[in-house]
Amino acid sequence: MHASPVAGFELVCAIGELPTVGAALAQVGDKRVAMVHTQDGKVHAVQDTCTHGAVSLSEGEVDGNTLECWLHGSRFDLISGRPLCPPATAPLEVYEVQLRGEEVWVDVNASAHDKPDNRHQRTLANDKN
Repeated sequence: MHASPVAGFELVCAIGELPTVGAALAQVGDKRVAMVHTQDGKVHAVQDTCTHGAVSLSEGEVDGNTLECWLHGSRFDLISGRPLCPPATAPLEVYEVQLRGEEVWVDVNASAHDKPDNRHQRTLANDKN
């Protein structure tokens, strides 16, 4: 996966580079990000490191809108970042995603929770940038 900066967002990958359903690791700026493609076709971006076990979440299992840590079984909500079961108690950072045609763009400079409309994914069909 590759990255090039544009207006706060970085081009991370083409949608076809992601698993049909699952997670993949991306380096976005100085952050390791789990890029998650869910069964409903949405793409989510969350911090890749589990807040409990400090292992890569991109190696975990995707079920609906949750990502499960492979080490101890903590599950995280992909929209809010909240842990849904122990042993994790701290939430993940959730990053805003934009789909521009077939390209996946991510802004890791602020959590999606900091955005005024709290939308973590937008599809910009006519946007060329």
